[in-house]
Amino acid sequence: MAEWSLKYADARGEIHQQVAEAESERELRERFTEQGFLIYSIRPRNEGVAQSLRPSGKKLNVEKFLIFNQQFVTLVRAGLPILKSLELLADRLTDPKLSRYIQGVRQEVKNGALLSDAFARQGVFPPIYVTSVLAGERSGSLADVLDRFITYQKLSLSVRRKLLTSLLYPAVLVVLAFGLIVFLVTYVVPNFATLYSSMQATLPAPTQFLIALGTTARNYVLVGFGAFIAGIIAFRVWSKTPSGSERVDRVLMRVPLVGEVWLKYQVAQFSRVLGTLLIGGIPLLQALETAADSLGTQVLKRVLEKAVKTVREGQSLSQSLRAAKIFPSLAVDMIEVGESTGALPAMLSSVAEFYEDDVSTRVMAMLSLVEPAIMICMGVFVAFVLVSLYLPIFSLADSFHG
Repeated sequence: MAEWSLKYADARGEIHQQVAEAESERELRERFTEQGFLIYSIRPRNEGVAQSLRPSGKKLNVEKFLIFNQQFVTLVRAGLPILKSLELLADRLTDPKLSRYIQGVRQEVKNGALLSDAFARQGVFPPIYVTSVLAGERSGSLADVLDRFITYQKLSLSVRRKLLTSLLYPAVLVVLAFGLIVFLVTYVVPNFATLYSSMQATLPAPTQFLIALGTTARNYVLVGFGAFIAGIIAFRVWSKTPSGSERVDRVLMRVPLVGEVWLKYQVAQFSRVLGTLLIGGIPLLQALETAADSLGTQVLKRVLEKAVKTVREGQSLSQSLRAAKIFPSLAVDMIEVGESTGALPAMLSSVAEFYEDDVSTRVMAMLSLVEPAIMICMGVFVAFVLVSLYLPIFSLADSFHG
């Protein structure tokens, strides 16, 4: 059956909006008319949803969007109409971009659109959010559904912040080490080269190699820096294309240690999104599609697209994921137990928590090895530079003594 966005008035004159299923618009109109409702508008539901799933390239400030939802839920629970709540929040948001989108949502709702359709037509709100709002409209418990989304968003932000905080110090250390190496090669080494050329000294092979490297780097340092920046920009643009993103994902999966951690992080994200949607009352197939679209990896998206097809054909979710041979076996086993006991949403939350903790532990362990590795590599390089530069001086001193 097709889904339709319906706006109607009851016998007391109150306006209602909901999503209903029917074979055709005529059937739906006749059904509600027979019940004594006055129909204002009926539109195909899939228009708004399809638009919400198109990649727009726009991004929201996640923290400010979370604050908006907390305020929105508070106003809705206080009994304020949705339109009035949107008007109050749109004028008071500190983020101009988000305020503009909320103004657009308010205008769509004012024109008779369902709230989920209004958010979908902006083309910027996450699919999981649009689907959650739809679930709230269907069940009549919008505030409760949004509360679950807020909880999910807080957990997701917490995990992301934890990972970023863990990566900050090693990143700074790498930048400083790289800066020191560039300084030695492009400034210190050429100065020694000038000194040795004036002395007409015979240079050992390591010193000749280092001086050739330093003088070449000094002449092309700006060109090299420009090429490096251009390469980063080109890589970022290419990696955002579907083929480029899939190639990067496959390379990451083959990297020892890193690939395993990356896959577990994606599985945790998928489990968290799918569990949140199922708890909100979204059917499994639609929840799977939304969860797949919420992931940032093309490889798992393709796996989940195949899983949607096989689940639609009658297979269980665990069988579909096991056949893909990408998901960790423990995650698949836990999902299978959740399906057999009828507690799939709770089990998905357990999967997410388990892998989030595992990823955090593994990242901390890997980063604890990065610092000494960087220090050792930098120490070896600095020692090579110093020994190579001072070898000719030692040779000259021996010749003077002789």
